[in-house]
Amino acid sequence: MAHFRWRQSENKDVPISGLAPRAIEIPAPGGPLTGSDGVPTLQSLMTAMATLRTASDRCRRLRLGWCVLSLIGLLLPAQARNRTRNVILVTTDGLRQEEVFHGAEEILISKQYGQVGKTNELKAEFWRPDPRQSREVLFPFLWGTVAREGQLLGNRKQGSEVRVTNGRNFSYPGYNEFLTGIADPKIDSNDKFLNANTNVFEWLNTRPGYRGKVAAVVNWDVLPWILNGPRARFPIWSGFDVPPGTRRMAVPPALDEMVEHSKTLWSGVLLDTFVRYGAFHAIGTIKPRALYVSYGETDDWAHEGHYERYLRSAHAFDRFLGDLWKRVQSLPQYRDKTSLVITADHGRGPAPVAWKNHGREITDSAYLWMAVIGPDTRALGERHDIAMVRQSQVAATVAALLGEDFHGANPRSAPPVAEVLGR
Repeated sequence: MAHFRWRQSENKDVPISGLAPRAIEIPAPGGPLTGSDGVPTLQSLMTAMATLRTASDRCRRLRLGWCVLSLIGLLLPAQARNRTRNVILVTTDGLRQEEVFHGAEEILISKQYGQVGKTNELKAEFWRPDPRQSREVLFPFLWGTVAREGQLLGNRKQGSEVRVTNGRNFSYPGYNEFLTGIADPKIDSNDKFLNANTNVFEWLNTRPGYRGKVAAVVNWDVLPWILNGPRARFPIWSGFDVPPGTRRMAVPPALDEMVEHSKTLWSGVLLDTFVRYGAFHAIGTIKPRALYVSYGETDDWAHEGHYERYLRSAHAFDRFLGDLWKRVQSLPQYRDKTSLVITADHGRGPAPVAWKNHGREITDSAYLWMAVIGPDTRALGERHDIAMVRQSQVAATVAALLGEDFHGANPRSAPPVAEVLGR
């Protein structure tokens, strides 16, 4: 029996290289298309050749189609390839990576080092012998949702570092670094002066599709100057005075009234619950595609040495994150189309004493943490043994998740964090 067989895989999902023409069989002697001597007739050969040509043409068309589709994919703007259509950057001031990755420190749950009165009660609530359990009870959203669906970076014990690179290790230089992508040596104080560097939200507000869809809700009173509100021209909410020319984000009068009558703890920082309310209001009214939300209590309680209040404000911050994520997933505009980037402006010193402070002289306060969750970030959980991430990379990462190239537009800025981009 004379055979010429070229089978096509039954798997419809095989790559184009696995496709082949249908099986072609030249019949055996005595068959309808062979002569009495068993030699295929001219008609059978012509039929076989025609089938081969048809199959070959089909393969060429399929290969050409795949090439065209691939080329179109390369030519499409990054926005069309990314599933992220909205991004929210959330920060809390001075929250240590020690608590994020290891939970509450037992030595600080004490009267001597943490001004804690009811130590047994606080331990029962937030401390566990296993650091992994401690961090889960303190940060249930970070370790229950982000660790499962996104990534956390900065655990030095696991070979992952996120570092301040401005050398100052305090607030204005840190906020400037992650918002603009530049570690600026000229910024050496927390004074209220308008920032000369362009921040990523200001830049996004000039991009097609984002004009009028950028906003910020901030706690610390210096942040409207760091964002350079008059030049940035996107709405900013702060419970404090803002630079002349800044677009104030409108909120219900009740919020402004509550804020005005609650400035009893610190001169330049609000209770974080007001920031949460403002962020939810922005999402419901402005519906921003790029939003910055800044919390602040963690730093101030730490400076005062109140470890219980520091832990409770950190726990509340995690709850605010969970509330925010639940809210955006409930809205069609944001559901499965929003990326959340979470970090801090600086770290702090180690226990038992230096944890209260930060700055150039406290080396450990240069170490940070970062978390990302969204449709374009692989679910790799806690990262280990990866290249160091610089604080200055946050700005370009925020833009890159949207398919925008902030680093290309501002070459002085750092590139995005490749680890959290692309599935």
